[in-house]
Amino acid sequence: MTYGDEFAIIQDVLEIVFIRRGGFLRNRILKHRMLILVTMIFVFAFSSLACASVQMGMKGSLVQSVQYMLQDAGYLSGSADGDFGAQTQQAVVQFQTDHGLSADGIVGSQTMEALSEASGRPVPEEAASATEGHQRRLVMEATAYTAQDGGGSGYTATGQYLQRGMVAVDPSVIPLGSQLYIEGYGYAVAADTGGAIVGDRIDLAMDSTSEALNFGRQDVVVYVLG
Repeated sequence: MTYGDEFAIIQDVLEIVFIRRGGFLRNRILKHRMLILVTMIFVFAFSSLACASVQMGMKGSLVQSVQYMLQDAGYLSGSADGDFGAQTQQAVVQFQTDHGLSADGIVGSQTMEALSEASGRPVPEEAASATEGHQRRLVMEATAYTAQDGGGSGYTATGQYLQRGMVAVDPSVIPLGSQLYIEGYGYAVAADTGGAIVGDRIDLAMDSTSEALNFGRQDVVVYVLG
C-alpha cells in the first residue's frame, strides 16, 4: 500500500462517516479542513518514526542515549547534552571507522548495535522500535537520483511524481508498493524501477541534484516492512 492509498482511505472513511450518514460535516469547507487536519496528523506521525536513525542536527533523549554510549566506549569526551552536533558526529565517524562500519556519521541499527556492545548499554527503545517486525533485512548497493534525471517526465513506474521517500527497486527482489526502512535515509516506498536497478541495487529519490551527488554510491541496510 502506498501513501496515496492511505490518504484515499482516510478520505473514504470521512465521506462515509460524516457525509453519507448525515454527520456534522455536511459543509464542504468543514470537510476539506478535516481532511487537511487528518492528513497532517498522519504525515507528522509517519515523519516522527523516520527519526530512528540518529544523525546531525537531531536533539533529544535518543541523541543523549547515543552520547552516553559513545562516552562509555571512549569516543566522546564532551557532555551528553542531547544535541547531535559536529563533535558527536566526529565521534560517531571515528567509532564506525574503528569498527569496520560505513563511516557516514549516522547512527543506524548496525552502528547502534555495535555501540551497545562496546559500551555495555542496551539499545534505546526509541531506536529498537523502528525496524521491529520487519519481514526481511537486505544489504543493498544504493545510488541516488531526482525527478529531473534522465530527461524523463519525473513520474515513477507506479504513476506518482518522484519525491524524497520513493525509491527504485528490482521488483523481483522488492515488490513495488513495499514499505521500507532504509538506514541513513528513513522510511520509503518502493515506487519506481530502472534499467540499471537489478538485483541488490536500489536508487533513492532526493530533493536536489546536489544531495544526490553528495550521496554518491554506498551500501545501505534495507528493512522490508510490508
